[in-house]
Amino acid sequence: MEAIELIELIGRGEDSRTQFKQTVTNPESVAGDLVAFSNSRGGRMLIGVSDHGVVVGLSADDVRRINQLISNTATNLVRPSINPITENISVGDALVMVVDVHEGISKPYADNTGVFWVKSGADKRRVTSREEIQRMLQSADLVYADEVPVGGTSIEDIDSEHFNTFFAKQFGEPLDDALAKAGLSLSRLLNNLGLAREETLNLAGLLIFGRQPQRHRPAFVVKAVSFVGDDPAGDKYRDSQDIDGCLRDLHRGTMSFLTRNLRRLQGEKGINTQGDLEVPVAALEELVVNMLLHRDYFISAPWRVLLFDNRIELISPGSLPNNLTVENIRSGVSVMRNPMLASYATKGDELPYRGIGTGIRRALAAVPELELESDQERNLFTARIPRRPA
Repeated sequence: MEAIELIELIGRGEDSRTQFKQTVTNPESVAGDLVAFSNSRGGRMLIGVSDHGVVVGLSADDVRRINQLISNTATNLVRPSINPITENISVGDALVMVVDVHEGISKPYADNTGVFWVKSGADKRRVTSREEIQRMLQSADLVYADEVPVGGTSIEDIDSEHFNTFFAKQFGEPLDDALAKAGLSLSRLLNNLGLAREETLNLAGLLIFGRQPQRHRPAFVVKAVSFVGDDPAGDKYRDSQDIDGCLRDLHRGTMSFLTRNLRRLQGEKGINTQGDLEVPVAALEELVVNMLLHRDYFISAPWRVLLFDNRIELISPGSLPNNLTVENIRSGVSVMRNPMLASYATKGDELPYRGIGTGIRRALAAVPELELESDQERNLFTARIPRRPA
């Protein structure tokens, strides 16, 4: 980094990726900072800069001491250990140490006391909620939300007609015959299929074949609203619905809401024929499936489908996982955040899903103006389709 770049960086002030420190002496505090950067998006500590952005500089002895402190802390007080890069930059007669910490590839990181830290603006905060720790474990592929048992559920929560129909189509024989032939109970079969643990359904079992999933997970509904105007704070709407049920029902209900609230365009068709939907159905199906399957199920929040006069927004809880970016998914890169749900979605008639990571590309081919946004601060992913004036 050149001195002019450093001056420009200091001039922009502190943020979630840039932190000023006049000096450092406390290894435990430094460990928390290194952990927070590693668990977030990475960043830089500028040592020798006051909180107000004034370059105070470091002596040669300071540089030697701090280099040793950073090295020892990153190795001994961060779990798993990390490798920050230090660089000394001269700004006039002053010396500033830049400590570059990359976003970690082995999240979650903790300090030597077992505390997880993440960035919160220019500061750091301790992670205390179980759900947030679970999301961090999920990002490291150590736990999947769809495989976690749902307390209070039992085999009785399975929609027997739905599951029996699925089983017969998938395996070519009635469920009762297969159970009798193999000498299995329904509970053991569901365990073998990865849909339950002992007598308790996991989230995949509940959402795919559950009779009333929202009785146990009330937040997992689609809140759909068709507004008058373009303002989400507006109080005038044409239609609204809370859509519940299993994943198959959520998909069908959401598609029904969209198709009845979007305009039909006649184009060159005769007046006695039904016009084409203003947004191709194929694109809507891909986006609704993506919304349902790839959300973060460790977040207890609904999906939102919002229609405005100038746009359509499909909003999922959870920003893109791991190191995925919007550019990645536009080119077909995908990561299965919920592999059990995705696996069953490709079987039978559950969802129109192929599971090969090309859904977004097909939606973009049908709707080139489609906008995709991953908001890490609010932990949301939004697919936005502009609408033409009526």
